[in-house]
Amino acid sequence: MNKTILNKKLLGGLLLALVLTACKSTPIANKPAGVEDKSPNASATTGAGANDGADTSGVKEVTIDSNATGSGALNDPNNILSKRNVYFDYDSDAIKAEYRPLIEAHAKYLLSHDSAKMVLQGNTDERGTREYNLSLGQRRSVAVKQALNQLGVQDKQIETVSYGEEKATQSCADETCYQANRRVDITYERE
Repeated sequence: MNKTILNKKLLGGLLLALVLTACKSTPIANKPAGVEDKSPNASATTGAGANDGADTSGVKEVTIDSNATGSGALNDPNNILSKRNVYFDYDSDAIKAEYRPLIEAHAKYLLSHDSAKMVLQGNTDERGTREYNLSLGQRRSVAVKQALNQLGVQDKQIETVSYGEEKATQSCADETCYQANRRVDITYERE
């Protein structure tokens, strides 16, 4: 009888250790910002250091006319800086390749305006729990922040916040509506 109780306690301890090991999470700070390339020739998602020494010929240089980077450029509908949303796939914080030029343009603006400060507002659609959506919104805003950091923008110019599903554009019934809510909004202070 004593042996059976000992075996149950040992088995219980092992199961507890296994569950705790399986639940281990990695802090967001250690996760590099990924950029998902959905072009036909793409083979994988890339992150920080993933393309070290690799051919980057698929990456286009974004040039911003120095006369077009004043504060008025942020609201000029003909300027890429007026674009303020980065959209994400369902349950993902990977930045799509189509948003590289937008992020690069905002990085160049911040680099040329040391006093400019940006707020990245992470949003989700209404599916999922409130806690999960707040976490996913934060991961999305941090992914954009890390992409800007990799382009040389300092942390002091970027603030991240998550609204989760709180700032959903509307209550949804179809995938098109859900897609509009899965985003990071880029805002500038004093604008």
